[in-house]
Amino acid sequence: MRELKEHQPPITIEEQIANLRDKGLIIEDEEYAKSFLNDVSYFRLIKAYSLGLKVKNGKYHDNVRFEDIVSLYFFNAALRQNVFKQIEKVEVNLRCRLSNYFCDIYGIFGYEEISNFSVSEKVFKSFYKDILREIERNARASFVRNFRNNYIGGKIPLYALVELLSFGTLSKFYKNMKNEDKKAVAALFGVSYNYFESWIESIAYIRNICAHYGRLYNNKLAKMPKMYKQYDIKNNRFFVMLLVIKHLVPNDRHWLDFIEAIEDLIIKYPDADLHLMGFPQDWKKYLLWDES
Repeated sequence: MRELKEHQPPITIEEQIANLRDKGLIIEDEEYAKSFLNDVSYFRLIKAYSLGLKVKNGKYHDNVRFEDIVSLYFFNAALRQNVFKQIEKVEVNLRCRLSNYFCDIYGIFGYEEISNFSVSEKVFKSFYKDILREIERNARASFVRNFRNNYIGGKIPLYALVELLSFGTLSKFYKNMKNEDKKAVAALFGVSYNYFESWIESIAYIRNICAHYGRLYNNKLAKMPKMYKQYDIKNNRFFVMLLVIKHLVPNDRHWLDFIEAIEDLIIKYPDADLHLMGFPQDWKKYLLWDES
């Protein structure tokens, strides 16, 4: 049995600075470093963005500065904000298209019936409990109170319910559907359902990272999307998610603007190592649609 580590005691910001210098990090402006560590925690900043800049549990590589770590933090923040806008499009579209289809086939309260899904009773009960929990969590929302107080049975129709569900629960809703229904919804996005199911799960995972201001930079994906063989790309790094989103949003000026925004970030933050996010050398070619 391996020996477990003891938790480290808390240290002051001054002690954090001293510790970083002991590890070889160059801190030229100590007051700036103290101020930044007072705004962004040591754990969020140093533990996450020092990866690749130092030996594990050891010293920093030569000439690494505090500002280099901060630069990666800002690169990640800007990247996350741009990506979240694209995820929003996918999310809003999925809520609309899934509810429209499901309501048309099974009715506005079809989500209450296990026969409308392809899952065991145990899975359905757990899934339905998640739905009820989301309704209660939003009990004060005006449209929830409206349905509860002014309609027979006080139930929430699916076309309204989907606006309450987390993307994770929405992903689970799709996963629990019958295969023929999955195919029909995926076809609305022009994608095969066995890919689409994987993609929605992965996007829900990335969305969760974005919503909690997490790290996309140099982060291996815990949820890896199934990807077309035409792309010779690793599916455990962030770039593959840009390919997934490419296939789910309109090929229009907004998508081109997004690609330009990514290119601008890369120029602005040249120290960001794109290889650590799975970017191929000709990454723009992958994200642009072939108009020939």
